[in-house]
Amino acid sequence: MASNRKRKTTASVLLLVSALFVGMLAGCGGNNGSDADVKTGGSGKEAATGSDNSPITFSFFSADPSPNWTGMKDEIGKVLTEKTGVTLDAEFAVGDPQQKVALIASSGQYPDLISAKNDISKLVDAGAMLDLTDLIDKYAPNIKKVLGDSLKRARYSDEDHAIYAIPTYAGVGQQYFQAGGGFELQHRAVAEAGYPEIRTVQDYENVIKSYIEKHPTDENGNKNIGLTLNADDWYMYITVTNPAFYTTGSPDDGEYAIDVDTQKVTYHFRRPVEKEYFRWLNHMNDIGLLDPESFVQKYDQYKAKIATGRVIGLIDQDWAYGDAEKALKAAGKFDQGYGHYPVTLTKEYKETSFWPTGYMAGYGIGISKDCKDPVRAIKFLDYLASDEGQVLLNWGIEGKHYNVENGKRVIPKEISDRKVNDATNFTKETGIGLYNTLGVHYGDGVKDSTGNYYTTNFPEQIQTSYNEVEKKTLAAYNVKSWRDLFPKEDEFKVKPWGAAWNINIPGDSEIVVLDNKLKDITWKRIPEAILAKPADFDKVWDAYMKDIEKAGVEKAETLREELVKKRVKLWNE
Repeated sequence: MASNRKRKTTASVLLLVSALFVGMLAGCGGNNGSDADVKTGGSGKEAATGSDNSPITFSFFSADPSPNWTGMKDEIGKVLTEKTGVTLDAEFAVGDPQQKVALIASSGQYPDLISAKNDISKLVDAGAMLDLTDLIDKYAPNIKKVLGDSLKRARYSDEDHAIYAIPTYAGVGQQYFQAGGGFELQHRAVAEAGYPEIRTVQDYENVIKSYIEKHPTDENGNKNIGLTLNADDWYMYITVTNPAFYTTGSPDDGEYAIDVDTQKVTYHFRRPVEKEYFRWLNHMNDIGLLDPESFVQKYDQYKAKIATGRVIGLIDQDWAYGDAEKALKAAGKFDQGYGHYPVTLTKEYKETSFWPTGYMAGYGIGISKDCKDPVRAIKFLDYLASDEGQVLLNWGIEGKHYNVENGKRVIPKEISDRKVNDATNFTKETGIGLYNTLGVHYGDGVKDSTGNYYTTNFPEQIQTSYNEVEKKTLAAYNVKSWRDLFPKEDEFKVKPWGAAWNINIPGDSEIVVLDNKLKDITWKRIPEAILAKPADFDKVWDAYMKDIEKAGVEKAETLREELVKKRVKLWNE
């Protein structure tokens, strides 16, 4: 997978995100129950939990890290345990999650609950996972209600219709009100440039160049930086390689570009237009606007650099640089925060961050064959999918984290401010934004039976979170949110396969080996091309193309295309 780890936003991004940092494990849910019992963590139960809420501990492994996990000692975790009797003894991946999942699969001893993301096939091949179809049908009315017709998208493959993981990484009915990616520019640079149109890489470059020429150093005499990239490990995808397709009209399908009508698959770097995107980065390096440390700095160094306020431009997702931006805001340096712009190579392309996928099943949480009580486990997951569960996990406890005024849930300003400016401590204390990927849930923009949104990400709430500098910048562009600057979803055809990075890879497929070979070559050649002398760029690029051809790129494309077409058949039959 490439960009689910980023968006992991927009999407991911994505979707992916996130994910990896504050808020990666945050839960939502379905439609069976009321808000009443959530006010103080009372004793009310929903139908899905049945009469048994005696104490039980489930072991749990997640392929995503959760740095703010408290062992369910936070306020929301305590309510979850009181409501269901369940406590999670959780382990989160450290380092390479693929290696950890492989170790679990080969061990023959499995945690009760497992969230393996795109490595679920290793566990399925090992016979580790239960088919949840009957458990869902008998004990999970909320999961069934939330997923509705999309439940079939949880089936494992065209050949195997078992449900080994209920999808928890995407919200049903999701609408995207926030843009967390695109190309970022400091508000002060955009203001000084007179709030120009920022649609192409040339527009973006012009703002940076103009600001750096006038302000080569900060107030302390330290050199200002035009653009920095984060190429530390898999972040290479997020800030270096994924933007090549976002800016040239191709949606996020990991390392592949896929024709929406024919499903023809191409390793996306083989698209001639992407060569021109990397040529632009080469140009930025040549004229001194690209940070020379981009390909050697570590992630912590990258964030520390941004926190100084010296970096004018970024190409990233806000979940990845957000900690650094929060430090700037905490210091009152709001004009050194960033806006999001839908930059493309030229105006002939539309920025593709919000290309619709339909409901994105695929990644989720499953129950292993070693689970001590599968029925209690599915009932716990079903509680998370209830209306009561969703409100609890998204909004918190009534009277403590939100109030109801004239029938509407309202977040007090002091709570809203803490969520933005003291996010880490707030999450650890409350648990809000910590359990999302544990449960099936509705997406942003979906309302419950009371007329309130299930999640706190909706236009009015988002707009209240903007500071005055952000509001001024948005007003200059005559929009109310950064999302308003990006193309609308209905400007694209829905991808009938969802996203290629979300497709399970069979354990006996050559794709994994081929993808790793291609990745190793790409991660060597792309930096080399960007840092080369402009006169040598074409020579480096041609060598790159020959390298991936020798490594079997055409076979990788063929095998991926077969999987995509099988997914289309599975989801649309």
